[in-house]
Amino acid sequence: MQYGKLGKTGLDISKICLGCLSYGQSATGGVRPQWTLSEEDSRPFIKAALDKGINFFDNANVYSNGESERVVGRALKDLGHRDELVIATKVFNQMFPGPNGKGLSRKAILQEMDNSLRRLGTDYVDLYIIHRFDPATPLEETLEALSDLVRAGKTRYLGASSMHAWQFMKALGLQRANGWAPFVSMQNFYNLLYREEEREMLPLCVSEGIGVTPWSPLARGKLTRPWSDEPETVRAKTDERGKQLFVDTDALDKPVVERVGEVAKERGVPMAQIALAWMLSHPVVSAPVIGATKPAHLEDACAALDITLSEEEIRRLEEPYLPHKSPVGYA
Repeated sequence: MQYGKLGKTGLDISKICLGCLSYGQSATGGVRPQWTLSEEDSRPFIKAALDKGINFFDNANVYSNGESERVVGRALKDLGHRDELVIATKVFNQMFPGPNGKGLSRKAILQEMDNSLRRLGTDYVDLYIIHRFDPATPLEETLEALSDLVRAGKTRYLGASSMHAWQFMKALGLQRANGWAPFVSMQNFYNLLYREEEREMLPLCVSEGIGVTPWSPLARGKLTRPWSDEPETVRAKTDERGKQLFVDTDALDKPVVERVGEVAKERGVPMAQIALAWMLSHPVVSAPVIGATKPAHLEDACAALDITLSEEEIRRLEEPYLPHKSPVGYA
């Protein structure tokens, strides 16, 4: 495994982050995709990640209504060494119906941090991420509450996810002006099929020393197989969020997928490795967040670290891209 710093911090993270959305099943509430694994079926993937040297694990309070945090927390306690691990979780989305069940108010942030710590079975998380921007709460209220969590020792660092660049810069400016703990990472939607972040967000992150941990780096699996191959998995049939991310983009996306296939064939490696190698070639990317429900998912992610694409290969991979609209619910 290769390691690097998260942005300009001193925090050592594996260059691959294991996303934990698929681990843990809940009958009600939260984000609970039909393809999530039971605790028994999840453990082998968490163990395999640890065995490969992955120390960075990304979660969210809303994944399976907190069950993912419970499952992953128990596994990491049994299988890992807490001092070496970097555990991230997120806050914002609906956790229960009625008032104060979601958002980034001071009340919601403080209560959800305590709930996440209890489920994870740890005294602190290493990275606490706001899952989305909350237009219904004063930004100052959100940022001061997050800073208080750092001062209280409940999180070591703060991160943000999926918002407009102007919103992120406004937050960074307020944090500096008030002496509040700053955001050190941005977890955004970025891959070969969606590169709009290169216009404003990624240059901002380079300028400010922010680490980037993209979600869906393989575009919901679209970059892992030939365009003509229709997956028959439960996820492919039930992933409504995936459909929202790629609305009416087939004509734009097919040439990119085909180009990934061409480079992968020339290299004699799976397409997933090429798509991830492209992402890892960007210095601003600290670690892509990959999901794993099959052994090959982890194998491909780790193998991509050993692939160095030439400038010509990068140019060819990027050449077919055309502008995309922001997906539904992105920011």
